[in-house]
Amino acid sequence: MNSHVKADNRYILGRALAMSLACVLLACNVRAADVRTEIVKFADLNVTTHAGVEALYGRIHAAARRVCDQPAGEEAAIRSCMTKSESRAISKVNIPLLTAFYQTKTGTPPQTITASR
Repeated sequence: MNSHVKADNRYILGRALAMSLACVLLACNVRAADVRTEIVKFADLNVTTHAGVEALYGRIHAAARRVCDQPAGEEAAIRSCMTKSESRAISKVNIPLLTAFYQTKTGTPPQTITASR
């Protein structure tokens, strides 16, 4: 019975974390002076399920495409920008299922975010 309470607490904490991180900023340096961002909302998704994580990744991927797309841009530069943007967003959200999905989809771990003083 005690383990059931612990599982419920983890689920509630996970949902609270997901809701508190309702916005993810995607940023990509298109040019040194021009930084584009887009907010990806996911409070409506259940990120404890595969379907919810897949939907969130789809939103992040689409936002990265919009942020990184440039008129007459090189496809290689756009792909690099998208990879960096997706990786940063997924690291920032810090949802283990999303990280695992991203690693499976791309074959690479997301960028590690470190804090410094």
